[in-house]
Amino acid sequence: MTRPRPLRALAGTAAISAFALAALALSTTTTSAVPSRTEVILVAPDGTKPVEADHVVRTLQAAQALVRANNARSNVHVLLAGGTYELKTPLRFDARDGGRNGHTVTWQSVPGQDATLSGGSKVTGWTLHDPAKNIWSANVPVGTQSRQLYVDGKLAQRTQLLLAESKNTRGHLVFSQRGLTVNDATLAARIAGLSNPGDLEIEELGSFTDRYSPVRSVDGSTLVMEQPAWDNNNFGYDTLKSPYARGALYINNAYELISGPNQWYLDSAHGKVYYRPADGQSLRTTDVRLPRLESLVQVSGSYRDPVQNLAFSNLTFAHTTWNFPSGPQGYVDQQSGAHAVGTYAKPADFLTSCQNGCPEFEKTRNEWHQIPAAVQVSAAAHITFAGNNFQQLGSVGLGLGMDPNAHVSGTGYGVSNTAVLRNTFTDSAASAIVVGGVQPDAHHPRDPRMTNRDVTISDNTIAGVSKEYRDNAGILSTYVTRATITHNTLTDLPYDGIDIGWGWGINDPGGNLYYLNAGLYNYQPIYRTPTTFRENLVAGNLIHDTKQAMHDGGSIYTLSSSPGTVIERNYVYDSQTTFGALIDQGTRYVVMRNNVFLGSSSWVYINSDAGNPDTFNTKDNLVTGNWWDIGPARNPEGPGYNNQVTGNTQLTGTIPPEARAVMTAAGVLP
Repeated sequence: MTRPRPLRALAGTAAISAFALAALALSTTTTSAVPSRTEVILVAPDGTKPVEADHVVRTLQAAQALVRANNARSNVHVLLAGGTYELKTPLRFDARDGGRNGHTVTWQSVPGQDATLSGGSKVTGWTLHDPAKNIWSANVPVGTQSRQLYVDGKLAQRTQLLLAESKNTRGHLVFSQRGLTVNDATLAARIAGLSNPGDLEIEELGSFTDRYSPVRSVDGSTLVMEQPAWDNNNFGYDTLKSPYARGALYINNAYELISGPNQWYLDSAHGKVYYRPADGQSLRTTDVRLPRLESLVQVSGSYRDPVQNLAFSNLTFAHTTWNFPSGPQGYVDQQSGAHAVGTYAKPADFLTSCQNGCPEFEKTRNEWHQIPAAVQVSAAAHITFAGNNFQQLGSVGLGLGMDPNAHVSGTGYGVSNTAVLRNTFTDSAASAIVVGGVQPDAHHPRDPRMTNRDVTISDNTIAGVSKEYRDNAGILSTYVTRATITHNTLTDLPYDGIDIGWGWGINDPGGNLYYLNAGLYNYQPIYRTPTTFRENLVAGNLIHDTKQAMHDGGSIYTLSSSPGTVIERNYVYDSQTTFGALIDQGTRYVVMRNNVFLGSSSWVYINSDAGNPDTFNTKDNLVTGNWWDIGPARNPEGPGYNNQVTGNTQLTGTIPPEARAVMTAAGVLP
């Protein structure tokens, strides 16, 4: 049947005033009755006074000092005059910066104005470097590092040379423990002519991974690779050498590869940035931003004294980078931003013996790191983000209670009673929002105060994120108790829309037979108690135009046991004929009902092993009352599975009113 387009406007978040947002933040974050007194602090770098205020200061640091002096006796509103605040260091908020004694602190733009917290610098002084190719250059401080450049608010493209279109066209490439040999005279000559070989890196887009591995040097036709990134990227699953599907392979980041408009290269050693504009585009009037900082805002207390009652509204967070993948560890992608870091023992023949997992690889699993966020929150309660713009960011946009390695404070987890409401996320390198961690303290915390719980993510617009780490979902919520993800609009995504859960069932009571046989439990216990992943709600979301780059996954995706979790009344279409919903390994006790799935290869794919229900332990789920048009359900059946797929309706003509109501109501509410 013809796939209907969405039945409501999707372009942006409904208009809402700064004062309404402030009231919303107050009502959401305050834990007791709000006194009538509110202290207003105006940050006006040029000294002007667009609104009345109790205090007028010129810097964010001066405003923060005043907050700490007043937040125990009144509510505090910090109003930022419109403009771009180029931060020299991230803003750090600890327990001293939230509301005390039931009061709330709110940071927001002056009503009607837009204050941008920027981690970048404007690049000026452009001169024409190569007239024949229209390549321009500008000076930046020697040693400047950045993986992103933003031109008039859009991501410029790092240079790239295709080495192989897919895993099936690699006959000229030889993988060894030293590196990659290119047995193609034309390609090898181009690579040999590239300056600054230490700036090069190999990238591969696999089935569910997007891996980056830096080059150390070029020796004839061989790319000598940096360690441990090369070895780590070549053992496990969906590796550089043996991707499950697709497997396009590139070499990135050389000046000589600038071949078209909107491409750039940073020569850090000589303090030069090069850019090729579009024909007729003047760099003298173009806004070019080179990110310097890796995070903008760090909210983190302690489990004993968390940050509380703090709100951010009507602000723009922009211009960050994440330089870690350029270092010797690279980006050893595993899934959804989780990546291996460290040096691990491997079989001597790992390039052949460990291309679909091996016991030595399983040691890495509990030590994976997460991509940090531009705005980081941990050890915090009653925090609100409302009506903000997260844009032009080089990592995750907003990270809540992730593993400690993803927080500059070194304290992860511990986020509760927190709301993310009516924000817009665009042009980020990784996920828009990540809640929760992947390491053992995320699923079986040593201290109950570590538990991430009662997090609401509603009415956000997410479009065009995960541009450079394309394995990242729009929203990822891992080990969280009572995550509520409702009425968000997600579109223009290379991978999944909304992913919940983690762990493939390996950390659930009794574990997972597949990973027992794989050798994982040589490195971790078989748990007897449940994880913190339970009672989640994914409802009323509009998810479309996903899976633009990745093969695996689903527009809605689940992992591991989650009692009390419901996925309902979502509308999913344009999944590039991949899975509408993937109920992946270890998923148990999930109810998926009254959703609409259009245009999928399988509208629901339940990943139970067809030979033995205990292998993946994907059991006891109920899928009922859904509508779908093409792509049948996949659900192995027989004794021991108990995955009930019943009462679902295939759409073959007119859409029934009940399904149309779901489609109409999905996404950001007016």
